[in-house]
Amino acid sequence: MTTTVPDLQRPASLAASTVGIARRSLLKFLRTPQLVLIGTVQGAMFLLIFRYVFGGAIGAGGLSYVDFLVPGFVTAGVLFGAIGAATGMAEDLDQGFVDRLRSLPIPRSAVLAGRALADTAMQVWGLAITVAIGFAVGFRLHGSVGGALAAFGLLVVLGFAFEWLFIWIGLLAGNAQAAQGMAFLAVVLPLTFVSSAYVPVATMPGWLQAFAEHQPVTIMVDAVRVLTQGQAAEALLGHGAGWYVVRALAWSAAILATFGPLAVARYRRG
Repeated sequence: MTTTVPDLQRPASLAASTVGIARRSLLKFLRTPQLVLIGTVQGAMFLLIFRYVFGGAIGAGGLSYVDFLVPGFVTAGVLFGAIGAATGMAEDLDQGFVDRLRSLPIPRSAVLAGRALADTAMQVWGLAITVAIGFAVGFRLHGSVGGALAAFGLLVVLGFAFEWLFIWIGLLAGNAQAAQGMAFLAVVLPLTFVSSAYVPVATMPGWLQAFAEHQPVTIMVDAVRVLTQGQAAEALLGHGAGWYVVRALAWSAAILATFGPLAVARYRRG
């Protein structure tokens, strides 16, 4: 006599589990409209401050400050938005949701992959809003439309890679408040403010330039800047788009290859 295994006991596939968990995270975000509103207003306020308050005091070589600023601001916004992955992961862990997922017959990596996929989708929404605000305050393309689309794609790739770093932080932190603090102080603060996002690296003290020039956010900002501003940005930065794009992709791959396995290993240890 053949025994049929009930459907509920069959392990779900990695793809189905990942999509299901991503859907749950997206629905949770969409059902909290305050998060959408606060994030949009906060991003707009910071951009307006840099554009109209600090912009008159900052020189940007051969670019107008708004054309220099917006690529950096949009790139930095990827990291600010990714903090939500750390706090969300820590919150799910603290509230027992992760323990419930561990009891289900699903691949363990699907829990983290679903979170990363959902947060990357939210990053795309945030990027679109920030870019729209940038155009509203005077940003203009001086490169090709294809280059601008490539820049947007690069930012999505960077966001997906950094999601794994922030998920790992969320697993380490234990609660949402600690995760937010750790993510901001250890990652967002040094990588966004000690970079070329808001000011040219050449204006920094020499000892600080060495770090600023060789960290991933600067490389990504300069890649976006060259792709959207064309020859003027190439003349200012000293390299063409290909030079920065290859390095930006290499940094993204290195971050993903490092923190993806670390996050999965931490999750498996429970």
